[in-house]
Amino acid sequence: MKTLVLAGGSGTRLFPLSREKYPKQFLKIVDSESPFQKTLKRAQHYSSDNDITVITNTDQRFLAQEQATEINCLCKFIIEPMRKNTLPAIYFGLRTMEMSEGKPITVSILPSDHLVVDNEEYKFAMLVAETLAKKYLMVFGIKPTAPITGYGYIEKGEHLNGSGYIIKSFIEKPDEKSAAEYIKSGFLWNSGMFVFNSELFFQECDKYIPELGNAFNNNPPDIAFEQVPDISIDYGLLEKTKRAAVFPIQTTWKDIGNFDALYSILPKNGDGNAVQGEYIGIDSSRNLVITNRLIATVGVNESAIIETKDVIFIAPRARAQEVKLIVDELLKKEDPRAEIHTIVHRPWGLYNRLEDGRQFTIKRITVLPKKRLSHQLHYHRSEHWVVVSGTAKITVDGKETLLRKGESTFVPIGSEHRLENPGLIPLELIEVEIGEYIGEDDIVRFDDDYDRHIE
Repeated sequence: MKTLVLAGGSGTRLFPLSREKYPKQFLKIVDSESPFQKTLKRAQHYSSDNDITVITNTDQRFLAQEQATEINCLCKFIIEPMRKNTLPAIYFGLRTMEMSEGKPITVSILPSDHLVVDNEEYKFAMLVAETLAKKYLMVFGIKPTAPITGYGYIEKGEHLNGSGYIIKSFIEKPDEKSAAEYIKSGFLWNSGMFVFNSELFFQECDKYIPELGNAFNNNPPDIAFEQVPDISIDYGLLEKTKRAAVFPIQTTWKDIGNFDALYSILPKNGDGNAVQGEYIGIDSSRNLVITNRLIATVGVNESAIIETKDVIFIAPRARAQEVKLIVDELLKKEDPRAEIHTIVHRPWGLYNRLEDGRQFTIKRITVLPKKRLSHQLHYHRSEHWVVVSGTAKITVDGKETLLRKGESTFVPIGSEHRLENPGLIPLELIEVEIGEYIGEDDIVRFDDDYDRHIE
């Protein structure tokens, strides 16, 4: 069986830990592996690396590739031209995979931002769903453990001879009283994990949402994505089709969609506080605290306190999902903190913004061994580089120079330049940018190793 991993999406619900260009599936917050990496490892149990495809977007593709490399998963990647929710992503992914195979295929479809215990029940469910996929669009349901209002619920219909149930209805995010009633009636949580046969999937899409096929059959992907609706797989197809079935899985499953959900899965101290970082709590309990510095509270209970280098977020845990309203305000102001951390990953390494002024920025840049930045220039800023460790190969207006620890160089405004790490250890340097405009879009590329935009 093949696997399609959904790794696009935005980073609004766990802000400021996640950002638009660094969403929650890539956060290593529970342990040393991100949910994305854990998803790839689950897929490897029943799909070879060559049969695993990740669909993501331009902003996140290098981060996804880097994390896949870290766990030695040599999977394939598909890049969405733009973000249009799960149904267009799945349609584009299955279409690309089927065209590559030249025949219909059976594919497990996994979101990359869930935590799932990969037990024998899970593996058995995958095998059963694969056998049923030619007749039904298979959805995995989880037996609820509590009336959680942030999850979708599935009402079971006709029994399929011990192999699941026809789906009678979907209910999206009910109130707590209704959720409790659904649990008593045997409803399941909608896990967002599926197994589809591509032939059946496309047939049902043609029947219930034909604009998808019309767009992708008559246009290149970038134009097709502009034409298709922004719609989820549930609303767009599964709630309409008569061919959807659910198979219950007995396993631990968590959608870390908000801070309350994150609190539920992290270990607690004696006061019920879930803490990552340094924290002193006096008469304080049942808090979620994630911090890079000392946080101290007195008489604070059932709150989320999230600190990063550029943002501090504090809210009652019960209202922490409203952090999206803060992200909306930042986006209205075109504030870059809605999109990026102080640490920004690039295909060649990363940079850490140490200080921002009105006409200057100071960064610590890390260039991985044998990697180089694009051949570029800036119209509005100059750059001063000081090597902290490693060796830098600098090219400025055609002149090459090797810089070692403690040495520096200056790149004037408008000069064509390139930075490269020719060595075997990471190159660390301090960059001081000075100019009337120092935005990240002030860059003209002439050559790039990573297929980014070239002038």
